[in-house]
Amino acid sequence: MAAVTRNPLLSWTVIAPIVGMAVLAAVWDRHLGAFWVTVAAIALIATVLAAVHHAEVVAHRVGEPYGSLVLAVAVTVIEVALIVTVMAGGGEESTTLARDTVFAAVMITTNGIVGIALLVGALKFGVTLFNPEGSGAALATVATLATLGLVLPSFTTSESGPEYSTSQLVFAALASLILYGLFVFNQTVRHRDFFLPVTAEGVVEEEEHADPPSGRTALLSLVMLLVALVGVVGLAKAESPAIKAGVLAAGFPASSVGVAIALLVLLPESIAAIRAASRERIQTSINLGYGSAMASIGLTIPVIAVASFFMDGPLLLGLSSTEIVLLGLTVVVSVLTIVPGRATRLQGGVHLVLLAAYLFLAINP
Repeated sequence: MAAVTRNPLLSWTVIAPIVGMAVLAAVWDRHLGAFWVTVAAIALIATVLAAVHHAEVVAHRVGEPYGSLVLAVAVTVIEVALIVTVMAGGGEESTTLARDTVFAAVMITTNGIVGIALLVGALKFGVTLFNPEGSGAALATVATLATLGLVLPSFTTSESGPEYSTSQLVFAALASLILYGLFVFNQTVRHRDFFLPVTAEGVVEEEEHADPPSGRTALLSLVMLLVALVGVVGLAKAESPAIKAGVLAAGFPASSVGVAIALLVLLPESIAAIRAASRERIQTSINLGYGSAMASIGLTIPVIAVASFFMDGPLLLGLSSTEIVLLGLTVVVSVLTIVPGRATRLQGGVHLVLLAAYLFLAINP
């Protein structure tokens, strides 16, 4: 009896993003009742899971570190579009939206994604292994970008508030682009081997558990990944009024709305990182975490800098003293985690506690 060939166009991973876009079209720019809020939430979860699947297909086809780079950049491009869209709506909250979203992304990726990946990997394999050279280079770039984009505006004196002057903003934007470009060249061309997964048997050049998908399948997944990411961010934006209403009803500060949206947008990368860690591909998880943080700052700050010239009101980028302390502690702990090239469940737990502290102080400053 001949085997039945499964039509990839009928897969749930293809249907879910399309349904998500349909739901997005139905709920866009309208007040949502309880029914549509629930429908949009279900569509959002399904679209996130589909995005993870397509990201892994693309990653398997192109290999590491390109696969994690594709997901990190794709999510960040959509994240930037979301920030610009919301900022264009105006309002007092828009002046700090870029700062709140980018800082949330940095803390979620460096402590959340990396921390849970280390914990999952250590629980399953005892000790997690990764390349300290590549991971250290990524961490150094993240720390520099975060300082230029989020810390220094709180200490400059050209403007009265935690913001850059025009010339300072241009410098920070150009420096961010240059640093991000240098890192991508280092990761994908010059020192690609620094960012490949490491196991007890050595560096993993190619995955052996399955044949790479065909070019046609990878192309379909790339297209559906982009569709899914647009759906994720769009549905998250559509859900944001309900989230905001819940946040305000609970008495939380307005900045925590950005944290909630950042958590939704970063779900695909988080799930992909956990899956990679469960396969003893900790370096892939670290690539995803630091790559997302890097892309979030390196792409967001330049785009927001350009957009700010066409928008009313100041662009407040500088972090508060509490946030600077949390960022500094995150950098110090991350250095101690990365330098040995191996980590246990303790390091994963420390990073997750830092994330918990950030989330708690975000809603209870």
